[in-house]
Amino acid sequence: MSSTLILTLIAAIVLGLAKAGLKGTSVIAVVCLALAHGSKASTGIMLPLLLAGDVLAIWYYKRFVKWEYLIKCLPAVAVGVIFAAWYGKHLDEASFKFWMSIIILFSVFIIIWREWKQFDYVKDSLMVAIPLGFAIGFTTMIGNLAGGLAVLYFLATGLDKNDMIGTGAWLFFIINIFKLPFHIFVWKTISVQSFVDNAYLIPVVILGFVVGLYLVKKISEQNYRYFLIGVTALSALLILLK
Repeated sequence: MSSTLILTLIAAIVLGLAKAGLKGTSVIAVVCLALAHGSKASTGIMLPLLLAGDVLAIWYYKRFVKWEYLIKCLPAVAVGVIFAAWYGKHLDEASFKFWMSIIILFSVFIIIWREWKQFDYVKDSLMVAIPLGFAIGFTTMIGNLAGGLAVLYFLATGLDKNDMIGTGAWLFFIINIFKLPFHIFVWKTISVQSFVDNAYLIPVVILGFVVGLYLVKKISEQNYRYFLIGVTALSALLILLK
């Protein structure tokens, strides 16, 4: 079995874990796919897998969604995606790797800083929703790396574990649907052939999702927050070593 196939299968399993609720782990999948297929091409391989995981997450966590938090950030997310689609069209492979590293490091710093400072929750603040929404849109388009910033947004709102997972599932489903035309027509990283070539990975995502559901149930609310921070920090190290 080639190293490319091994890395690709690991990425698909990890994506399933992430969509089940182990947020932050998806960055490990980003690293694996980038190593296997190149930074920019990997974004097109990953997007259909993300959508498959989104559908599973929406179905399972359908009772846990807080629409008010989505409504506040989605317009800014859309602007971020559009800007990144234009900007990313002109980025070469080295620039993609550079921005991946910067984005992950920044999100790790902000998450740890916020936990250390123990700020009050800011459930109704557009001052948080708008800038983080734009950053989520930009980073998810550039390299499917918005997980850390989405974690930051939901931690700031004070949502509990299940609400965080359910609301996040809808957030990324909407985002990923919105991104599809840009990948198909602007970046040309997705085609009918590329989708067919990678369709075998969808059952692997489903397997990861089932395993992830079991693990999420075993993690307490506080430990879940610590897990998110720890995995995001580890992912930052991986992206730097890539």
